[in-house]
Amino acid sequence: MNAWSGAFGLGLAVLIGMLLPLQALINAALGRQTFGPVFAALVSFGVGTLVLLAWWTLARPTFALAPLAKVPWWAWTGGIIGAVYVASATLLIPRMGAAPLICLVVLGQLLGSLVLDHFGVLHARQPVDASRIVGTLLVVFGVLLVVRPWQSAAA
Repeated sequence: MNAWSGAFGLGLAVLIGMLLPLQALINAALGRQTFGPVFAALVSFGVGTLVLLAWWTLARPTFALAPLAKVPWWAWTGGIIGAVYVASATLLIPRMGAAPLICLVVLGQLLGSLVLDHFGVLHARQPVDASRIVGTLLVVFGVLLVVRPWQSAAA
């Protein structure tokens, strides 16, 4: 087991997960204080782009245009998904709260991951098995306990 899949990698993944609701709350606050959630998401991506540009520059990369022409069209679409997530989270978090939003996002990630793994989309196939189904059902149960759709918003 290398460092990224060991304790460091696990801890980093948990830390990133802990920061996502904070990011959504910060963006929602920015949206309330400025021009709305889409503007806040735009600022978030702008600042993030500057940070990544600085990080990439500090890594002293080699750069050539030729390899970019060989990249398939769909490989450029990841930013669309990120933009939809950040803008939607910025819009939804004041309405539903951090815990329900993140629980539903995690459930969506799990369901999507199971389908992508099962069919081997963009990586080696990992078929759905009984333990993954049981794990998913436990997540669904956890989401229900956090989101509590049977309670009214006034409760």
